[in-house]
Amino acid sequence: MKLSSPTLEQLQRWLIDAEDERLEFKEAKTQFDSDRLTKYCVALANEGGGHIVLGVTDKQPRVVVGTKAFENLSSLKRDQSQRVRLRIDAIALDHADGRVVVVTVPPRPIGTPIEYRGAYWMRRGEDLVAMSAEVLGPIFDEGQPDYSAQICPAAALADVDEAAIERLRSLWMASSKNTQLASLDRVQLLEDTGLTIDGEITYAALILLGTQKGLGRHLAQAETIFEYRSSDGSIPAQQRQEFRKGFLLYLDELWALINLRNEVHQFQDGLFRRSVHTFNERAVREALLNALAHRDYRMGGSIFVRQYPKRLEIVSPGGFPLGITAENLLWKQAPRNRRVAEVMGRCDLVERSGQGADLMFSTCIQESKALPDFSASDDYEVSLVLSGEVQDEQFLRYLERVGAETLAHFNSGDFLLLDAIHRELPISDRLRGRLPKLLELGIIERRARRGSYLLSERFYQLSGRSGAYARRKGLDRETNKALLLKHIKRNKAEGSPFGDLQDVLPAQSRPQVQRLLAELKREGKASTKGKTRAARWYPGATEPKEGQP
Repeated sequence: MKLSSPTLEQLQRWLIDAEDERLEFKEAKTQFDSDRLTKYCVALANEGGGHIVLGVTDKQPRVVVGTKAFENLSSLKRDQSQRVRLRIDAIALDHADGRVVVVTVPPRPIGTPIEYRGAYWMRRGEDLVAMSAEVLGPIFDEGQPDYSAQICPAAALADVDEAAIERLRSLWMASSKNTQLASLDRVQLLEDTGLTIDGEITYAALILLGTQKGLGRHLAQAETIFEYRSSDGSIPAQQRQEFRKGFLLYLDELWALINLRNEVHQFQDGLFRRSVHTFNERAVREALLNALAHRDYRMGGSIFVRQYPKRLEIVSPGGFPLGITAENLLWKQAPRNRRVAEVMGRCDLVERSGQGADLMFSTCIQESKALPDFSASDDYEVSLVLSGEVQDEQFLRYLERVGAETLAHFNSGDFLLLDAIHRELPISDRLRGRLPKLLELGIIERRARRGSYLLSERFYQLSGRSGAYARRKGLDRETNKALLLKHIKRNKAEGSPFGDLQDVLPAQSRPQVQRLLAELKREGKASTKGKTRAARWYPGATEPKEGQP
């Protein structure tokens, strides 16, 4: 993977982005230790490559402070490249606030972690640590080829279903608009998609197109089992069906089974009645496709799809692919079975950009449902739960109105940010870069407390809860005033200097504290004696007379 050359425009975007495993900021005003830089280069290479930015503060809000480090960039590139044994690049950007040096580090080779001074370095928070055996093991295993692209030695063309081949052809033609595919014979079609190699059948061909007998002989674990239960206590399942044939032959059939019991949630929106299905077809199909592309076919288990009246569980063998976790799966993509994913991409069954998880999350938020839940996953299986219950009709209406009126294109980050604000959850650093856009569009508003936000007043008007808006908007201000007054009363004998009152509200700026005190004074709850730095605050509207405490 080649990383793009940094520009001033890119730097400006980085200043508001969250620092992650691909980006490292260091102030380095005068110098930066060359040996430590090497360790950071090694850590970035081991984690997929990235950039080290010198001359920028590492805490948000980030600002350019300029750097005098590494004035000879040619020497920097030569020395670091020799130590890391990768081609390290560096460039100086002339920002208005000072010189910024950006060191670009490529990713390590597949299956080969980078070592320096006796350790394979990685980052943990702000520290550099040596990789453990548990981390190194999967990296060394990366050298193994894509299992789905390997040849199945005993398989023959008879193990591939002719109807599945024609299904592949029609999907590919519809996606590519290439009518010449209609004239390809089946052997050439399989070769052009990579499902055969020099006429030999790959495991991907069996997974997507295999006959029941062919899979039974060569890859029996490539099956999906559907179960329906009316409640958690229903044992055995009310319905069970096993699919052991090419995935292209049963995807629609599997969705039809789920859709048989797909109840509709109806709600009133003005003069119109709107409907939301318990299970969104696009989200469910994407979840099924992800299970197929990411499961470990070297393990003997099947994919299980368990449907309940209000939730759907999809469990697939093998943990997350290397480098993927429940926390980062929205930002990283690494299909375990790349050949399968590539063919499904040609057929327009999956997002070609690898953003299928984005679609699942965005759809759940737009329908005011719980986020996809991967919490039950472990090293041996990935467990996904899709909830079908609409949690807040007002939020659903609000998102529909916002989308229609602003005509803005929201990505999954925007929806996750709105969801976090709606549920009053902490906002991750990765999402904070989306705040200015939503503020500008008037979709969210700032609260009195620094770093705190709420949905715009329009949301509360639509839901008939204007009082709740007023309380949430003003709660922090009243709380802060109450904290100041409590401190003033506790120190009424000697009075409270302004500096002590600032310490009571460290998150508030000096002008903000001054405005709160001015309000207390107008309300007759507090008063001052003295001027400038000698001034003291006392409870009550009347200033103490001379000689009184």
